[in-house]
Amino acid sequence: MARIVMKFGGTSMAGIERIRAVAARVKREVEAGNQVAVVVSAMAGETDRLVGFCREASSLYDPREYDVVVSSGEQVTSGLLAIALQAIGVPARSWLGWQLPIHTSDAFSRARIGTIDTAALDESLMRGEVAVIPGFQGVADGDRITTLGRGGSDTSAVAVAAAMKAERCDIYTDVDGVYTTDPRIVPRARKLARVTYEEMLELASVGAKVLQTRSVGLAMKEQVRVQVLSSFTGEDAPMADTLPGTMIVGENELWEEIADVERQLITGIAHDKNEAKITLASVPDKPGAVASIFAPLADAGINVDMIVQNVAHSTGSTDVTFTVPAADLPRSLDVLGQAKATIGYEKLVHDTRVAKISVVGVGMRSHAGVASTMFTTLGERGINIQAITTSEIKVSVLIEEDYTELAVRVLHTAYGLDAEVAA
Repeated sequence: MARIVMKFGGTSMAGIERIRAVAARVKREVEAGNQVAVVVSAMAGETDRLVGFCREASSLYDPREYDVVVSSGEQVTSGLLAIALQAIGVPARSWLGWQLPIHTSDAFSRARIGTIDTAALDESLMRGEVAVIPGFQGVADGDRITTLGRGGSDTSAVAVAAAMKAERCDIYTDVDGVYTTDPRIVPRARKLARVTYEEMLELASVGAKVLQTRSVGLAMKEQVRVQVLSSFTGEDAPMADTLPGTMIVGENELWEEIADVERQLITGIAHDKNEAKITLASVPDKPGAVASIFAPLADAGINVDMIVQNVAHSTGSTDVTFTVPAADLPRSLDVLGQAKATIGYEKLVHDTRVAKISVVGVGMRSHAGVASTMFTTLGERGINIQAITTSEIKVSVLIEEDYTELAVRVLHTAYGLDAEVAA
């Protein structure tokens, strides 16, 4: 008897018929003799709707009350799936984050999981019940509901799998695996049979929507086997452990497969339109000036990504450009406005019509010219690069949002990732 965690995203839970299809898939795992915990997201678009309500109420909302509002989407789907399972003869019950409980930090709207009490969950599984757990939520000291940040249901699933010592964590989504890029943009994108944790971390961090960054990091830390699978297959489809999805592998597992991956130059192309660019003009060019910009942003819990400091002006000042998550732009502007006197900038300009394009692959470690190919390819298409950032296995650039799809397509071709036959 294996313990399995099955995680279903918003598109898989988008309406009663799809929830019934999920229930049928869960039933098959139960009938195979497995103990099953299911982690669910809110219905597709529901979290955006709830976030919109919060922003309409106040652009500077209380994060504690924000978590109360946005966590309700997963509460609805967990209850509905438990009802659907019971209707087809599968014992099931829902467990909210505070009921297990899933203990988190008190960083509201972006909490981190500390521990998960599994005593009640273990008893439920031993009774033959399917545990349906809302992703994305937990509870902080003081019994306040917390949420883990957008995409946090993946993290919830991996954390639950680690806590209950599951054999694997199956992530069901609207695609049947990890592709070299978004197949909706590039129909000739290829599905990858396996991806290293490190590559998946980079792809997730720069916009690949298949898995959330923290979930991959947690899977690597806890050595949780993760499969990415499609929830949109027929009832007669093979069981999950035989489906041709994508396996996220570790350095000490499947070493022969990893060796194959290392021979590839580029694994994938990712894009992210959820970026906002901020430029502070005429910042004093002196020691400590940059720290005065980013220290208050860090104190506010705002992550800064790309940073460009321009050539100093003859007036003894310089311009500093950086990016933040688009959702954090209002708070960033508020923080920088309050710190204007300390920073000493003359003008603040922001732009949300930007996108980050990234190429990722462990092959970069042993191959030169990856960045050059990227810059040349974009330049030939008249796509201007506004900022650049790199890591050992990644190169990212910031471009105008209108060129996103074109950039992804031409880079996918330039690195030889196009499939011979459309996927």
